[in-house]
Amino acid sequence: MPLTTPTLRTDRLLLRPFEDRDREDIYALQSDAHVLEFWDSPPWADRSRADTFLARSRTMAEEDRGVRVAIDRLDDGSFVGWATALWSTPEFRTGELGYVLTKASWGNGYATEAAGALLDWALEAMDLNRVQSEVDTRNPASARVLAKLGFTLEGTLRENCIVDGVVSDSWMYGLLRRERLPA
Repeated sequence: MPLTTPTLRTDRLLLRPFEDRDREDIYALQSDAHVLEFWDSPPWADRSRADTFLARSRTMAEEDRGVRVAIDRLDDGSFVGWATALWSTPEFRTGELGYVLTKASWGNGYATEAAGALLDWALEAMDLNRVQSEVDTRNPASARVLAKLGFTLEGTLRENCIVDGVVSDSWMYGLLRRERLPA
Protein backbone atom coordinates (compact mmCIF):
# COMPACT_ATOMS: atom_id res chain seq x y z
CA MET A 1 0.00 0.00 0.00
CA PRO A 2 1.42 3.43 -0.90
CA LEU A 3 2.55 5.74 1.87
CA THR A 4 1.21 9.24 2.34
CA THR A 5 3.86 11.91 2.84
CA PRO A 6 3.09 13.32 6.28
CA THR A 7 2.72 16.84 7.54
CA LEU A 8 4.25 16.93 11.03
CA ARG A 9 4.54 19.76 13.56
CA THR A 10 7.11 20.03 16.31
CA ASP A 11 7.56 22.87 18.78
CA ARG A 12 9.45 24.95 16.21
CA LEU A 13 9.19 23.20 12.86
CA LEU A 14 6.78 22.12 10.16
CA LEU A 15 7.68 19.01 8.14
CA ARG A 16 5.59 18.88 4.98
CA PRO A 17 5.42 17.47 1.47
CA PHE A 18 7.55 19.32 -1.09
CA GLU A 19 5.90 21.84 -3.41
CA ASP A 20 7.02 23.55 -6.63
CA ARG A 21 7.72 26.74 -4.63
CA ASP A 22 10.63 24.89 -2.95
CA ARG A 23 12.65 24.73 -6.19
CA GLU A 24 15.01 27.63 -5.44
CA ASP A 25 15.46 26.73 -1.79
CA ILE A 26 16.33 23.13 -2.59
CA TYR A 27 18.74 24.19 -5.32
CA ALA A 28 20.46 26.66 -2.97
CA LEU A 29 20.80 23.95 -0.31
CA GLN A 30 22.03 21.18 -2.62
CA SER A 31 24.48 23.45 -4.44
CA ASP A 32 26.15 24.68 -1.23
CA ALA A 33 29.58 23.02 -1.11
CA HIS A 34 29.95 23.71 2.61
CA VAL A 35 26.64 22.04 3.46
CA LEU A 36 27.45 19.02 1.28
CA GLU A 37 31.07 18.71 2.41
CA PHE A 38 30.33 15.36 4.07
CA TRP A 39 27.47 14.23 1.81
CA ASP A 40 27.62 11.22 -0.50
CA SER A 41 27.36 13.27 -3.70
CA PRO A 42 28.88 16.52 -4.94
CA PRO A 43 27.05 19.86 -4.87
CA TRP A 44 24.70 20.51 -7.76
CA ALA A 45 25.79 22.74 -10.62
CA ASP A 46 22.66 22.25 -12.75
CA ARG A 47 19.38 23.89 -11.70
CA SER A 48 17.34 21.16 -13.40
CA ARG A 49 18.44 18.81 -10.61
CA ALA A 50 15.97 20.64 -8.34
CA ASP A 51 13.07 19.67 -10.63
CA THR A 52 14.18 16.03 -10.59
CA PHE A 53 14.53 16.10 -6.79
CA LEU A 54 11.04 17.56 -6.35
CA ALA A 55 9.49 15.05 -8.76
CA ARG A 56 11.17 12.14 -6.95
CA SER A 57 10.12 13.55 -3.59
CA ARG A 58 6.50 13.47 -4.73
CA THR A 59 6.63 9.95 -6.16
CA MET A 60 8.59 8.22 -3.37
CA ALA A 61 5.51 7.69 -1.20
CA GLU A 62 3.31 6.74 -4.15
CA GLU A 63 5.82 4.03 -5.07
CA ASP A 64 6.09 2.93 -1.41
CA ARG A 65 9.85 3.61 -1.28
CA GLY A 66 9.68 6.05 1.63
CA VAL A 67 9.05 9.75 2.16
CA ARG A 68 11.01 12.98 1.84
CA VAL A 69 9.75 16.13 3.55
CA ALA A 70 10.65 19.80 3.50
CA ILE A 71 11.44 21.39 6.87
CA ASP A 72 10.26 24.95 7.60
CA ARG A 73 10.52 27.06 10.74
CA LEU A 74 7.07 27.66 12.21
CA ASP A 75 7.77 31.22 13.36
CA ASP A 76 8.55 32.67 9.93
CA GLY A 77 7.99 29.84 7.42
CA SER A 78 11.59 29.86 6.24
CA PHE A 79 12.99 26.72 4.63
CA VAL A 80 15.67 25.04 6.76
CA GLY A 81 16.20 21.74 4.93
CA TRP A 82 14.77 18.32 4.31
CA ALA A 83 14.57 14.87 5.87
CA THR A 84 13.86 11.42 4.52
CA ALA A 85 12.76 8.02 5.78
CA LEU A 86 13.30 5.23 3.25
CA TRP A 87 12.87 1.50 3.08
CA SER A 88 16.24 -0.23 2.91
CA THR A 89 14.97 -3.81 3.27
CA PRO A 90 11.15 -3.86 3.48
CA GLU A 91 10.91 -7.61 4.07
CA PHE A 92 13.02 -7.18 7.20
CA ARG A 93 11.19 -3.96 8.24
CA THR A 94 14.45 -2.00 8.01
CA GLY A 95 14.60 1.65 7.00
CA GLU A 96 17.02 4.53 6.67
CA LEU A 97 16.90 8.06 8.05
CA GLY A 98 18.63 11.07 6.49
CA TYR A 99 18.56 14.86 6.68
CA VAL A 100 20.24 17.95 5.23
CA LEU A 101 19.87 21.42 6.72
CA THR A 102 20.93 24.87 5.58
CA LYS A 103 24.12 26.20 7.09
CA ALA A 104 22.20 29.14 8.60
CA SER A 105 20.06 26.70 10.59
CA TRP A 106 22.94 24.69 12.09
CA GLY A 107 23.46 24.74 15.85
CA ASN A 108 19.79 25.33 16.73
CA GLY A 109 18.72 21.73 17.36
CA TYR A 110 16.56 21.68 14.23
CA ALA A 111 18.15 18.49 12.86
CA THR A 112 17.41 16.58 16.08
CA GLU A 113 13.88 17.97 16.27
CA ALA A 114 13.00 17.27 12.63
CA ALA A 115 14.72 13.89 12.40
CA GLY A 116 13.10 12.80 15.67
CA ALA A 117 9.62 13.68 14.43
CA LEU A 118 10.13 11.87 11.13
CA LEU A 119 11.72 8.90 12.89
CA ASP A 120 8.74 8.48 15.19
CA TRP A 121 6.34 8.78 12.24
CA ALA A 122 8.33 6.21 10.20
CA LEU A 123 8.51 3.67 13.01
CA GLU A 124 4.72 3.72 13.21
CA ALA A 125 3.55 4.40 9.63
CA MET A 126 6.14 2.18 7.96
CA ASP A 127 6.06 -0.34 10.83
CA LEU A 128 9.85 -0.37 10.99
CA ASN A 129 11.73 -2.63 13.39
CA ARG A 130 15.15 -1.09 12.65
CA VAL A 131 16.30 2.27 11.34
CA GLN A 132 19.87 2.96 10.29
CA SER A 133 21.80 6.01 9.20
CA GLU A 134 25.28 6.53 7.79
CA VAL A 135 27.40 9.51 8.83
CA ASP A 136 30.72 10.57 7.36
CA THR A 137 33.33 10.16 10.11
CA ARG A 138 34.40 13.77 9.53
CA ASN A 139 30.93 14.97 10.58
CA PRO A 140 30.67 14.66 14.38
CA ALA A 141 27.73 17.11 14.53
CA SER A 142 25.52 14.69 12.59
CA ALA A 143 26.73 11.81 14.76
CA ARG A 144 25.62 13.79 17.84
CA VAL A 145 22.13 14.21 16.32
CA LEU A 146 21.78 10.45 15.95
CA ALA A 147 23.11 9.81 19.45
CA LYS A 148 20.54 12.27 20.88
CA LEU A 149 17.81 10.32 19.07
CA GLY A 150 18.96 7.09 20.71
CA PHE A 151 20.90 5.55 17.83
CA THR A 152 23.88 3.30 18.61
CA LEU A 153 27.18 3.46 16.76
CA GLU A 154 27.47 -0.03 15.29
CA GLY A 155 30.68 0.22 13.31
CA THR A 156 32.76 1.92 10.65
CA LEU A 157 32.34 1.34 6.94
CA ARG A 158 35.87 1.82 5.67
CA GLU A 159 36.40 3.81 2.47
CA ASN A 160 32.79 3.30 1.45
CA CYS A 161 32.32 6.70 -0.18
CA ILE A 162 34.26 8.51 -2.90
CA VAL A 163 33.04 11.98 -3.88
CA ASP A 164 35.07 14.06 -6.33
CA GLY A 165 38.06 11.81 -5.70
CA VAL A 166 37.92 12.17 -1.90
CA VAL A 167 37.72 8.81 -0.13
CA SER A 168 35.98 8.74 3.23
CA ASP A 169 34.78 6.35 5.90
CA SER A 170 31.27 6.30 7.35
CA TRP A 171 29.92 5.40 10.75
CA MET A 172 26.87 3.15 10.73
CA TYR A 173 24.29 3.99 13.37
CA GLY A 174 21.30 1.81 14.17
CA LEU A 175 18.18 2.08 16.27
CA LEU A 176 15.68 -0.63 17.09
CA ARG A 177 11.96 0.07 17.44
CA ARG A 178 11.95 -1.15 21.07
CA GLU A 179 14.69 1.37 21.93
CA ARG A 180 12.55 4.33 20.82
CA LEU A 181 8.90 3.37 21.27
CA PRO A 182 7.26 2.00 24.39
CA ALA A 183 6.02 -1.59 24.11
